[in-house]
Amino acid sequence: MNISIKKNKPNMQKENQAEKSNNPAKSLNFIEAIIEEDLKNKKNDGRVHTRFPPEPNGYLHIGHAKSICLNFGLAKKYNGLCNLRFDDTNPTKEEEEYVNSIIEDIRWLGFDWDNRLYYASDYFDQLYEWSLKLIRDGKAYVDDQPSEVISEQKGTPTRPGIKSPYRNRPVDENLDLFVRMKNGEFPDGLRVLRAKIDMASPNMHLRDPILYRIMHTSHHRTGDKWCIYPMYDWAHGQSDYIERITHSICTLEFEIHRPLYDWFLDQIVKEGEYRPRQYEFARLNLSFTVISKRKLLELVRDGYIDGWDDPRMPSISGLRRRGYTPESIRNFANRVGVAKRDNVIDVALLEHSVREDLNKRSNRVMAVLRPLKVTITNYPDDQVEEMDAINNPEDESQGKRKMPFSRVVYIEKNDFMEDPPKKFFRLAPGREVRLKFAYIIKCEEVVKDPSTGEVIELKCTYDPETKSGSSHSNKKVKGTLHWVSANHAIDAEVRLYDRLFVKNTPDNVEEGEDFKTYLNPDSLEVLTAKLEPSLKNARPGDMFQFERIGYFCVDTKHTTENKLVFNRTVPLRDTWAKISKSL
Repeated sequence: MNISIKKNKPNMQKENQAEKSNNPAKSLNFIEAIIEEDLKNKKNDGRVHTRFPPEPNGYLHIGHAKSICLNFGLAKKYNGLCNLRFDDTNPTKEEEEYVNSIIEDIRWLGFDWDNRLYYASDYFDQLYEWSLKLIRDGKAYVDDQPSEVISEQKGTPTRPGIKSPYRNRPVDENLDLFVRMKNGEFPDGLRVLRAKIDMASPNMHLRDPILYRIMHTSHHRTGDKWCIYPMYDWAHGQSDYIERITHSICTLEFEIHRPLYDWFLDQIVKEGEYRPRQYEFARLNLSFTVISKRKLLELVRDGYIDGWDDPRMPSISGLRRRGYTPESIRNFANRVGVAKRDNVIDVALLEHSVREDLNKRSNRVMAVLRPLKVTITNYPDDQVEEMDAINNPEDESQGKRKMPFSRVVYIEKNDFMEDPPKKFFRLAPGREVRLKFAYIIKCEEVVKDPSTGEVIELKCTYDPETKSGSSHSNKKVKGTLHWVSANHAIDAEVRLYDRLFVKNTPDNVEEGEDFKTYLNPDSLEVLTAKLEPSLKNARPGDMFQFERIGYFCVDTKHTTENKLVFNRTVPLRDTWAKISKSL
C-alpha cells in the first residue's frame, strides 16, 4: 500500500452551564486555542484535518453527537476536512446494521464527509506490514501464554509487570509464528502478537500491549481474508497517519493511551515528517441517562425497551423518533462546550434546547389527553361554529386555521376540581373559564357515575357575548382551557415518554450493583386522546405543540393509515429556564 504523507461541584456546574447558555459569544475552547496556535505556526502546512471514528458495534448516542459536532464543527470553522472512519477491528461485535445507522445519524445531524468514508479494515494490509517491521526491529514478539496469564503478569500501577518467557524469542521465530497466525494455522486464543516496550512502566498501557489476536471470524467487509485482527490502539494512530489527520480528538479516557499512540508512531514515522497528534476532551455525561454503549446494548438485547430507536433511549435514532431536531442537538452540544474535566450535565439543558427550537417551528393544536365531557346546555344542539385559531404566535406567516365548536366539547380531567384550592384558576362548580379561541363558560352542574362517584360530565352555560375576537369579548376570567369538539374530534394514541432512569447518575453505580434497578417504571404511559380534526392529515415525523401540554411528534414506527400515534418530545414546563433564573 502506498502511503502519502473529576466532576465539578453541582453549583459550579449549573453556573458554568448557565453562563454558556446565556452567552453565545464564547471565548475559544482549549482545542480551538491549540488549532489556532498550530495555524499561526504553519504546523501541518496550515491544515486542519479531523476525523470521527465510531466502532460499528451499536447505535450512536447523545455523547457521540457531541463528538460529531466537535470534529465536524472544527473542520468547518477552520476550512479543514473531517473524515468518517469506522473502527471495524472486532468482527465479533460489529454489524452492517450499525454502519448504516451511524451514516444515517451523522447525515441527519447535518454533517457530511464528502468522499472521505474510510474503515480501519482498509488498512489491514498496511498494519500487517508495519507489524512485520516491528518484529524485525526487535520491538514485537509472539506470546503463547493464555490471556488470563498475560493479564496477571501486567502487574498493577504500583507493582512492575512480569516479563513474558517468550519476550526474547528470536526474530526469525517470531516472524514465522506471526505469518502462520495470519495463515490460520492456530486456533483462537492460542497466540497473540505483543509490542516489546516496558513492563516496568507506570503506564499500564506501555507494558507490552497486545497488537493482534487470533479470531476465526468473518468480517463484514473483508470476509474470511483475515483470521488475525489488530487491537484498537494499534489501528488508531496508524489510521490517523495514513489519512493525514492533524488533530486526533478523543474523549478523556484515552488520555492515558496517548503515550502508546505516540510510541507506535515513533516506530513508523521518520523524524521531521508529518505526524498526527492526539488531544482529549471530557466525554458527555448526562443526568438520569446511561451513556455506556454496553449498558444500552443490554437494555435492547434483554427487551427492557423497544429497540435502539425507542424514544426513551439517548440514541440519536431514539431522539429523532421522539421529535428532537438536529438543530436542537447541535445547539445543545455548543452550549455544553468542550472541557478538560468530566462532569454531569443536567438533562434539563438538553430538554431546554429542543423546547427552544420547537417553540419557533411547531404549530399549536388542541389535544385532550384525558377527556372529560362538557355539555353547554344553552348552546344550540344543531349549531357548529368555525373558530379562528392561531397556528404559531412565534411565526405569523403560519396564519390561522378553523376549529369547529359545538354543544359538547372535551376538556382535560385535571382542568376541573369539585373543591379546588385557593390558587386553582381552572373550572370548578360555579366558576367561569374561557375556552381558548371560543367562549367563556360557567360550570352549573356536576354529573357523576353512580357506582364509582367519578365525575363523568360537566353541564355548563356559555355567554354568547364573549366570543374570542368579537367586540364584546373583553370580559376577564383567570383561567383559559384548551378543548376539542366531541363530534369532530379524532382518536389518537398518545405516548407520554419520561426519563428512563430515576437515579441521577445511573452510569455510576456501586460495584456489584445492577444499573437496571434504577429503571423508571413510569417511563411510558399510553393514552387514547381526543384531537382536533385538523390533525387527521398529520404525517409521520410532523411536530406540534399541544396547547398547554407539551411538544409532540407523529411516531414514525407505529403510525399507520388507520392509526395515528403521537410521542411526547418534552413537556412545556422548562425546568432548565427556572434553574438558570435562580442562579
